[in-house]
Amino acid sequence: MRLAKGAPDTVPGVEDPYVPSQRRLDRERHKRARARRATAIAALSTLVTAVVLYVVVVSAPGWPRTKETFFDAQYAREAFPKVLEGLWLNVRLLLICGVLVLVFGMLIAVARTLPGPVFFPVRALAAAYTDFFRGLPLIINLMIVIFGVPALRLQGVTVDPVWLGGTALTLTYSAYVAEVFRAGIESVHPSQRAAARSLGLTNRQALRHVVLPQAVRRQVPPLLNDLVSLQKDTGLVSIGGAIDAVRAADIIAQRSMNYTSYIVAGLVFVALTIPMTRFTDWVTARMDRRRAQGGIA
Repeated sequence: MRLAKGAPDTVPGVEDPYVPSQRRLDRERHKRARARRATAIAALSTLVTAVVLYVVVVSAPGWPRTKETFFDAQYAREAFPKVLEGLWLNVRLLLICGVLVLVFGMLIAVARTLPGPVFFPVRALAAAYTDFFRGLPLIINLMIVIFGVPALRLQGVTVDPVWLGGTALTLTYSAYVAEVFRAGIESVHPSQRAAARSLGLTNRQALRHVVLPQAVRRQVPPLLNDLVSLQKDTGLVSIGGAIDAVRAADIIAQRSMNYTSYIVAGLVFVALTIPMTRFTDWVTARMDRRRAQGGIA
């Protein structure tokens, strides 16, 4: 068998005799040296920053009192089980409200993008909803729902602050998520819908099978960011008396007049939030790489 002109003169089963050039070896050695130097500089700068912050905090005149009030190990051991028990309520709120927010947000976004003059009232109501709840501070919404609904004395309506707080969270975050979905829907080129219609799909089928899958896939990172924010804001239901992680820490602090329990609750929320944040960053970077390679429409 004759080899094509310019093809490497190799035989199957025989080790490739290729040997990297000295120039390539020097270039790779230089890259490794730069990487080691950058790592060392980053580690040194981090260490110096940490030492400076520690010295500044510890040398402050009020540090002994602050340490006793906010960083007492005994109170931290006492607060941790109670805060962890209350955190289960925050997790349940996140799971239930997260699903409801995604569903209601999608419905509102679809309502805002319905074409034709006949759907103008629907679009106007959806726009009014998003404008109102995005402009209304969440804490005020929680107060109105948690304290206002029981005052109406409606038959068959719960007065449980957990359910009312979850309702307020759902109302507010549905408005934000609706705008995220709407941005995704409007980012899909009109030619996609036109191509679907040319294949015989109805408007509803084109929206369901062509537009929405692309819109949701493009908006995954901002949706995850909203869920991270929702996870933290579940602690606000404590204003109605619900015993979550924040309320448990508040009870311990009021009883002991020591605020270490707040630090414990804050660290627990941070520990719960960091994995979701890193997962969001990973998803964002992955989608950016796929988009750069042409893998996402």
